[in-house]
Amino acid sequence: MVRFVRWAALGAAAALLVSGCDSPGDDRSDNGAEKLDWGRCEATADSPAPGDEWQCATLEVPLDWAKPKGETVGIALIRAKATGDDRIGSLLFNFGGPGGSGVSMLPSYASTVSSLRERYDLVSFDPRGVAASEGVRCRDDEEIEAAEAEVDATPDTPAEEKAFLADAADFGKGCQETAGKLMAHVSTTDTARDMDLIRQALGDEKMHYFGISYGTELGGVYAHLFPEKVGRMVLDAVVDPSADAVGHAKNQTLGFQRALNDYLKSTGQDPAEGSREVADLLDRIDAQPLTTSTPGRELTQTLALTGIVLPLYSKDGWPSLTSALEAAEEGDGSELLALADGYNERDASGRYGTTTHSQRVISCLDDRQRPTPAQTKALLPEFERISPVFGSFLGWDTAGWCHDWPVPGQHDTPEVSAPGAAPILTVGNTGDPATPVEGARRMADELGKDVGVVLTWNGEGHGAYGSGSDCVDSTVDAYLLDGTVPKDGKVCD
Repeated sequence: MVRFVRWAALGAAAALLVSGCDSPGDDRSDNGAEKLDWGRCEATADSPAPGDEWQCATLEVPLDWAKPKGETVGIALIRAKATGDDRIGSLLFNFGGPGGSGVSMLPSYASTVSSLRERYDLVSFDPRGVAASEGVRCRDDEEIEAAEAEVDATPDTPAEEKAFLADAADFGKGCQETAGKLMAHVSTTDTARDMDLIRQALGDEKMHYFGISYGTELGGVYAHLFPEKVGRMVLDAVVDPSADAVGHAKNQTLGFQRALNDYLKSTGQDPAEGSREVADLLDRIDAQPLTTSTPGRELTQTLALTGIVLPLYSKDGWPSLTSALEAAEEGDGSELLALADGYNERDASGRYGTTTHSQRVISCLDDRQRPTPAQTKALLPEFERISPVFGSFLGWDTAGWCHDWPVPGQHDTPEVSAPGAAPILTVGNTGDPATPVEGARRMADELGKDVGVVLTWNGEGHGAYGSGSDCVDSTVDAYLLDGTVPKDGKVCD
């Protein structure tokens, strides 16, 4: 199944085991929240510990926020303490997904935000249902690989459509079997409430927050629930809160086509002609998968499309896309397969990560909209007009992603209005493939008058901060470090 929303797909660090507090007990902070027992971050079988400056802990939060004194779930946390003397507080990060592990991602991101660490403790977490916070796994590695090889994400025949929908339903059943009661309690709203308990446990009066991609939606929901607790909040690569599930798929179809157009222009190609050539290549692979250098594995159309998507997340990936497309045109699918494996978190031994599992469990609990196959077929011409390359994939995804899901969705669009909140900085990038630039303005508008402030960068890639613009970085730093709010509508070239 195809859904391209993860900022963490750019290269999450290896997962960490979390050590520290195992149960809430009676040890509380001065404000009544659980007092965190910070300890050494342990290595896993796949990666070393991140270094002595990093500490990990677990915070127990209610499984069901309607029953705050009932069963709990542990939230894994990681932090590096501020290096300077003039400390502002904690800066909490969410790197997107949904389903990305903040515990594994933050150490690899720390160099990007080193200037912020002078005055903030850098903190991140694995949201409920993710990685070390009782992460959900819906399939084993063999089942994932079989589905990649056998299921066509753009079905062309009744038999392919039947297999596509059966696979979607089977995935949901697998999630239900492993997640159990947690399945109905991993929504964005649940996690936003967890975040306020994290704020309290950290001893902060206000929530200082940096959200990227899906993390922007999470930040907006937090601001709606706790507007009086918003401190300095940056939302980068903003998810459009006014879009429902179908609208979000259309936004991404547009965003990835824009990014592909920019890539094609950079190679001297006409975007329309180049897109047709890529679409023709995908059609040929659909009819006959390409051989690869990996024994027993072929490059299917879905894997090829995934391999094209990954390097569009960053301009640095464009040369690898050129090489992979040239090889595929010559009949060798190895490079596109390697790129797809990178996106799908598959290592050389055939083990897969679980980000997409958590992503689906969270988003299907959030999204109430469930297009039928007939409704999706009616939408396909519009999707394909937006993009001949990505349209059919993301169009069919609206039917398959939450098909026959075991739990109902909660809303059509998230509520992010935050009257009375402090100014929140939303940052958009004109070349962003996964979260088109329009989302930053729409988020600012929905946050409300005198709350949402938009900063735009005319650049490439998913996310603006730390991506090469001194203007963006200095504006964000001035806001977070000094409280300087830029003029709404500022543009960085």
